Amino acid sequence: MPTSKEAYKKILIWRYKHISERQFVYVLSILVGFLAGIGTLILKNLTFYFHRILEDGLIKDYHHSLYFIFPIIGLFLVFYIKKYLIKKDIGHGISTTLQSISKKNGIIERYKIYASLITAPITVGFGGSVGLQGPAVSTGASLGSGVAQLFHMNMRTRMLLIGCATAGAMSSMFKAPIAAIIFAVEIFSLDLAFASLVPLLLASVSAVITSYFFLGKDVLFSVQLQDAFEINDLIFYIALAIFTGFSSVYFSKIYFKIINFFKKYNPFKRLLFGGVAIGIMLFLIPPLFGEGYGIINNLLSENASAALKSIHYNIDFDNVWMVIVFLLIIGVFKVIAMTTTFAAGGVGGIFIPTLVMGSSLGNVTAKIINQFGFDVSETNFTLIGMTGLMAGVLHAPLTAIFLIAEITGGYDLFVPLMLVSAVSYAITKYFVSNSIYTIELAKRGELITHNKDKNVMMMMKISKIIEKNFIKIHPEMTLGEMLKQAVSKSKRNIFPVVDDENKFLGIVLLDDIRPMMFNQELYETITVEDFMKIAPAIIFYDDSTEKVMQRFKESSAWNLPVVKNGVYVGFISKSKLLSAYRNKLIEVTV
Repeated sequence: MPTSKEAYKKILIWRYKHISERQFVYVLSILVGFLAGIGTLILKNLTFYFHRILEDGLIKDYHHSLYFIFPIIGLFLVFYIKKYLIKKDIGHGISTTLQSISKKNGIIERYKIYASLITAPITVGFGGSVGLQGPAVSTGASLGSGVAQLFHMNMRTRMLLIGCATAGAMSSMFKAPIAAIIFAVEIFSLDLAFASLVPLLLASVSAVITSYFFLGKDVLFSVQLQDAFEINDLIFYIALAIFTGFSSVYFSKIYFKIINFFKKYNPFKRLLFGGVAIGIMLFLIPPLFGEGYGIINNLLSENASAALKSIHYNIDFDNVWMVIVFLLIIGVFKVIAMTTTFAAGGVGGIFIPTLVMGSSLGNVTAKIINQFGFDVSETNFTLIGMTGLMAGVLHAPLTAIFLIAEITGGYDLFVPLMLVSAVSYAITKYFVSNSIYTIELAKRGELITHNKDKNVMMMMKISKIIEKNFIKIHPEMTLGEMLKQAVSKSKRNIFPVVDDENKFLGIVLLDDIRPMMFNQELYETITVEDFMKIAPAIIFYDDSTEKVMQRFKESSAWNLPVVKNGVYVGFISKSKLLSAYRNKLIEVTV
């Protein structure tokens, strides 16, 4: 009987002999789409299981009084699972996936396959006000990276399969395969060429078929358009676009402020303060409990009273203005509740909270307009509000357009979808240059974009091209000592000057001492300190490749020293840098 390793090798050999690279990528994209779909289904079902136990069991009997307790319990469970079971940082799904692509060549740690599967359902099922799309993408991307590593695929294929997994997770979650492909392209900056488009299509279709197979025709959002777009409503859609644009700015700014505020405390204090804060918010505003699909679906069916039924105050929701006030409260506090859940250590995503806020604000806009004697469709404005927030907060306008178009089963609202998406995105982009997903990566210069040159330079590792075979000299050395101990033993024409602590002081070029080399009278009379000079530029160890390129351009040098905290490390040559750039470009694009 052959061992598992022998069988694995035989499979790889058979594949190389009988299946071309392109065909095998197609096969893997289908597999990755299926696995991402399964992962998403597990996330959804586990969350529903926890939610059903709490909502239909305990909370049903005691009404709202336990809304304060359960989120805190869930956060404590997640905290101890992460600390004692997983023992590693989970991170936020899409952000950490983007970082793995930009800095780790698409290699994602295997524990992330199950980390989100365990912690996200507990966070959301116990009432954490976050979504599941981010964890679904994290799980799928980890599976995609794992499959690519298993079959020894190159870096470019690994990245493509991660994109396929992302499309699969999105497709399975919303049953919107076209929007899923666009989401993968927008968020992960994939090339929409034929070579990548076919695998994305196959993965997306594979995932959505998986979802249909296990869930039938059940969808997250149940909506049927009743009212077509009216040109007379155009001015109101422009107003909604501006409203959602500035709301997206509010969403992003509040998120950053709360996250930065909680960074001042240790993990346990963040858990304690954040848990109590989210518990209070859910106790006072029960519709913030969990993801919020109920709110969206009730607003889409123009049943605002049902969306607010969990609110325990003695309020007459037949009064439209009271409905407007509480929907605004939900819109304003959804991002606060979501971010506090993250800050307290919860695991989840921002996609669904964005839709909840957008649906609330869109519905409010329609209700206010109708109170002044006009007649606009609340369902349409609810949908368009979701589009505006998605386009602004996620910086993904095309995803916003096609997702809403797909879940409504048609393109009757294409004009207002495009208008609101474009305006909201433009407003948000002006005030917030990067999305929540990408802000930290952009600050560090690690963000993947559609600029291939920048992507290649970002993926390069400067540490791998540092040359260390330069003989170091000291400033107190005489010319004779330098010639004997360094020049005669070196094949280089440049010598770094360092002190006793290896601090970089300057350089000596062979050309500079050539006229003195044969004048033995100078061997004992002059020292290295007399003829050393400052380097034309210095490369710092943590410089990006783009900065290194710029330093070579400005200095016109062919070799530049690398320094880390003032200590000499080695040299980088322009020729080796360009050669490494060329090799990485081939690796990424071929």
